[in-house]
Amino acid sequence: MRIMVVDDSVVFRSQIKASLDGVEGIKVVAVAANGKIALERLETSECDLIILDLEMPEMTGLETLVELKRRNIPVKVIVFAAPTADGARQAFEAFQEGAVDFVAKPASSGSLEEALEGIKRELVPKILQFVKRRAAAPVTEGLRQPSSATRPEVPQAPKKPYSTIDLKIFKPRIILVASSTGGPSALETIFSMFKQIQNINVPILIAQHMPPNFTACLAQRLEVVSGIPAAEGKSGEFVKPGRIYIAPGDFHMTVQRTSDGVNSVIKIDQGPKRNSVRPAADNLFESVAKAYGGTVAAFVLTGMGEDGCAGAKAIKQATGGVMIQCRESSVVWGMPGSVFEAEAFDGIGDLSECSRTMIRMAT
Repeated sequence: MRIMVVDDSVVFRSQIKASLDGVEGIKVVAVAANGKIALERLETSECDLIILDLEMPEMTGLETLVELKRRNIPVKVIVFAAPTADGARQAFEAFQEGAVDFVAKPASSGSLEEALEGIKRELVPKILQFVKRRAAAPVTEGLRQPSSATRPEVPQAPKKPYSTIDLKIFKPRIILVASSTGGPSALETIFSMFKQIQNINVPILIAQHMPPNFTACLAQRLEVVSGIPAAEGKSGEFVKPGRIYIAPGDFHMTVQRTSDGVNSVIKIDQGPKRNSVRPAADNLFESVAKAYGGTVAAFVLTGMGEDGCAGAKAIKQATGGVMIQCRESSVVWGMPGSVFEAEAFDGIGDLSECSRTMIRMAT
């Protein structure tokens, strides 16, 4: 994976390069102080991924993304965004212009060493997920069959671990969504198709891996594109049909039945991270499977890691329905791929198919 680091800070450029040097599968081939220089370097340096600061002189990160799109340069971009409301807004603008992921720049407080260590901790796994994707064999057909690497040497009829739900006729009482890398753009694509309908009859709860400020911005964005009221979930809030609830950044969101057994409420907590993330889709999925039984539908979209897999298993054990995004349309197939390998799903498709299925369930 050939990397270019674009940042107006010479300290950040050199330290990010130093943090990536020696990581297997990664090679920093160029650095640049702004977008204009980066575009010039791309003429002589082959590059697979750009680490791009958004706030730079001469040509900003957003302007660079626009120009990359105009020139049809096939390169993935991870952006640096300030951990503020304005930084979150810029990050979402970057997603609309083609960025696939982001790293929140550290706040001004704290030492430079701590800040750089935090960036390395966040950045390296995000880059490595694309290295793994490049190394993975393409899947062109037979998505419902185990991969050759997992098939037994002696052919035999595989046992399906869960009963299958027909998603074309399934009508859940609640819908769940899990997403991570590539998720903001995927969610916007899915929910923009909701504009065509008048209302929805079920609540939709989303766990997207994002820090604080960014999830609030995500809720605002989804409300705009879908026409459905959307907000971060709050502890003690009743779960109501016709609304979208987003797990707040750095908080787990779960659902519990009230004592009357009729209503359900949202719970927010900062318990231990799970699968190295908070919010964790597994926590949300498992709690809803317990509260709603077999009347749950979950969608596991693009994202790195395995978050959502344990939750999908819990939903299938409760006889609910699960749909996953296909490999071809996923920025990273880690999360849906883990559910696929566990065979804890009933359907698979691209974002349009996921959206149509969700709309059919919700109306």
